[in-house]
Amino acid sequence: MLKIHFSGEDILRTRVAPAADPVWELVLSLHVLQGRNRDPLTSTWRRTVTRGLRQDASSEQLRLLFALNPPRGYFPDFLTPYASVEGFEAGLEAVRSTPIELLQRDLTLVAADNQLPASASALARGDVATLRHLADSMEQYRSLAIGPYWSRIQSAVAADRTRRARALLDGGVEGLLASLRPRMRWDSGVLEVRDYPHSRELHLDGRGLLLVPSFFCAGTPVALLDPALPPVLVYPVDRLGGLATTDGDALAASSAGRDSLAALLGRTRAAVLEVSDDGCTTGEVARRLNISPAAASQHATVLRNAGLLVSHRDRNTVLHTLTPLGRAVLDA
Repeated sequence: MLKIHFSGEDILRTRVAPAADPVWELVLSLHVLQGRNRDPLTSTWRRTVTRGLRQDASSEQLRLLFALNPPRGYFPDFLTPYASVEGFEAGLEAVRSTPIELLQRDLTLVAADNQLPASASALARGDVATLRHLADSMEQYRSLAIGPYWSRIQSAVAADRTRRARALLDGGVEGLLASLRPRMRWDSGVLEVRDYPHSRELHLDGRGLLLVPSFFCAGTPVALLDPALPPVLVYPVDRLGGLATTDGDALAASSAGRDSLAALLGRTRAAVLEVSDDGCTTGEVARRLNISPAAASQHATVLRNAGLLVSHRDRNTVLHTLTPLGRAVLDA
């Protein structure tokens, strides 16, 4: 179990990342791609990316990147710099600027349980060309494995941020932290991460915590090993039906989805879809549209069955947010 200790100052400085983090998604997707877990929500993505790597004559250049990211166990902290919260290019620049002592420490930890290619030795010495090559390989992998699916990833993270924003408005930062259950438990100034692979305690010491919602985080939240680095906790989001390329999303719905979409004709359900753009509970839908809660629930159910909404229950409240398909239909 990981226990993260908060002071009053830490609570004030805790926040949620502004959007999907492209570097964290890249690195965690490497673990999903190489892992044994056959999650049906990423199975098509795995097959497509694997096939693309086999057909790409330059994929051998990714060998070091894959070796540094084994499917289980430790992976280097320097590959997911705090600067990536500002975007992919900022993250890559931070990777290129990694200090030698950090490279040596992280690579020593990875090598303890994994066999690394010869290029890892040059990387540990701070060889500029090798470090630049690693950053280039991250760009190459991203264009194949992340870029075509980015809008889906962003939508899933945006839907989670809507949930956390509502928890923050209703209960402050402590309400936000409490909303992370069941994978995490907030109690008396300590956030406990269950099923964490190692027993650890992290004291924030007034720095606060950056919460990073992630599509490719596979179950257990992830924290950096080095307690001296800015504290980050990456946690999984609802994947909203999995990954598909953005081209033709609306046309790619299943036959069952098409049957449900036929039931959407009418002003009320279109209005339900519209008010759910920023997240809306069943009660709020009813009040905004001046319909009964039962009718609001029924319309939301039809939209959900059509793949246009995703609903999250928190005690006696159900929050509805748009899926990528729902947003495409709304924006059409």
